[in-house]
Amino acid sequence: MAPAVFRLDPLSGGRNYARMSEPLLRPRSNPKLLSLVIPLFNEEEVFQALRKRLTEFLQSLDGPAEVILVNDGSRDRTQACLEAWAAQDARIKGLCFARNFGHQIAVTAGLEHSSGDAVVILDADLQDPPELIHEMLLRYQEGYDVVYGQRAERAGETLFKRATAFFFYRLMRLLIHPDLPADAGDFRLMSRQVVDALLQMNEQHRFLRGMVAWLGFAQTAVKYARAGRAAGRTKYNLRKMMTLAWNASVSFSPVPLRVSLMLGVFIAMFGVCYGIYAMIHALVLQDTVPGWTTQVVLLCLIGGWILISVGVLGEYVAKIFEEVKGRPLYVVAKKVNLGADND
Repeated sequence: MAPAVFRLDPLSGGRNYARMSEPLLRPRSNPKLLSLVIPLFNEEEVFQALRKRLTEFLQSLDGPAEVILVNDGSRDRTQACLEAWAAQDARIKGLCFARNFGHQIAVTAGLEHSSGDAVVILDADLQDPPELIHEMLLRYQEGYDVVYGQRAERAGETLFKRATAFFFYRLMRLLIHPDLPADAGDFRLMSRQVVDALLQMNEQHRFLRGMVAWLGFAQTAVKYARAGRAAGRTKYNLRKMMTLAWNASVSFSPVPLRVSLMLGVFIAMFGVCYGIYAMIHALVLQDTVPGWTTQVVLLCLIGGWILISVGVLGEYVAKIFEEVKGRPLYVVAKKVNLGADND
């Protein structure tokens, strides 16, 4: 059964979402050109395995394809491997950043330079199998604009990683969009219409899977068992995962501000009630004893929440500051096999 689709409700000024029980699908033919977008950051160890696997996959396709490799400021021989492959295969195209700009920016750059009627985002570590794209293409031909890979199993991941991922996706569905796919990363196929709409969103702090869900196009899942890395170590450590989660929460939703306000009101009400209680004991019962502990606890409670609230507000102000500067999302040092853009 196809998942429900959410679309913006025009009567609400874009604030609410109207739930549609079934997506409106229009069957389409196989894409005239398929684009694969793959961000790279210090992937020298896995590069040869990636090249072999993708070469086999490209040979299995019925139509033409291009592979856009985005070197996100790697400090190993990733760029040399990219250029060597591109020199032997014109389908391989490369973007080389001047420095590391981050995974989500690298994917955005690849999308901007893609030409396919359908575009697939794929990581270089081969945890997401390229062979699954065949099934994604079948869903694309049925009329779905977004076909995402949903992880039924997660090999090689710790219990902590699985637990945090579980709670992360459920929290994001609550904060960002009720139709944000659970247990799904950036591994997905998107139609050209979705890619063009996505590229109109120019914010600096990007959470692509949330941005795609916000667009509201018909989407469906393809489940698979996620393998361990083919080689090398993950580049997404705990700090980067926490940063992504925080950016997703603050960039997409005012809920943290509203929670801060609600708790502030609750603490203020508690303070009023406690003040009435203290006045009754002081003026009526006249049994008050100086309570140093009570004062310290209340001061720490109220003062701590004030600092937390100011910190959350500061995060929003900082993001506004970064957005209004209008800097480019990334800086390209070199382009490979991109026509007149080659450096």
